Amino acid sequence: MKTSTNNSPGTRVIFSGKGIAEGFLKCIPLGIGVFAYGIVFGVLAVQAGMSPLQAQIMSLTVFAGASQLMALELWDDHLPVLALTATVFAVNLRHLLMGAAMRDWLVGLTPGKTYFSLFFLTDESWALSVREMASGRKDAGFFLGSGLCIYIFWNSATGLGATMSSLVDRYFRDPSVLGLDFAFTAVFLSLLIFFWKGKSQLPVWLIAGIVAWLVFLVIPGKWYIILGGLAGGIVGALRNA
Repeated sequence: MKTSTNNSPGTRVIFSGKGIAEGFLKCIPLGIGVFAYGIVFGVLAVQAGMSPLQAQIMSLTVFAGASQLMALELWDDHLPVLALTATVFAVNLRHLLMGAAMRDWLVGLTPGKTYFSLFFLTDESWALSVREMASGRKDAGFFLGSGLCIYIFWNSATGLGATMSSLVDRYFRDPSVLGLDFAFTAVFLSLLIFFWKGKSQLPVWLIAGIVAWLVFLVIPGKWYIILGGLAGGIVGALRNA
């Protein structure tokens, strides 16, 4: 499988099976980290009242780790649909920025390839793909391959965590006993390595962090994620103007 298209004069973007395979393989180290907190989600989902099958279906169809974990905080017999929808919407607004950053690869692909690849968009696969794209790589199949890697690790971990939840509940009711509660944070901290290009980036990171912290203090919900990201993006754009 290999197709090519042009997204701007002089720029040739391809979508190949080789790119998919390379994206998958390069993402395995991050996939292992995702596996750790995927187990946590499986365990917590069953503790929240889901069956193992329901937890697995959620991971297969929703495939949004942070949003799924946030949803568990609101999970109840009387599900607060509006509150749940608003929370997930706020958390996933960051995908607008992430999708825009992938424009050079995706704008020239067919709609089928673009939207299929975007279903598998995660923070981990995005971070790897943006780095590859910035290095001059023209194979957009890398983006799909890295996303598929995370999808397999996440769903495998969900199934394992959900099915072993009774054992965990008996001996380790709190996942923090095993340190698994930090897995989610650890993966995101590791992603920062991909974007560090020197001290010149510190103002952008500081502004994003400060704005996110202030919004967290004054606005309920998860809006600090998108607003902190926007603040950092604006500062970065102004610096490069």
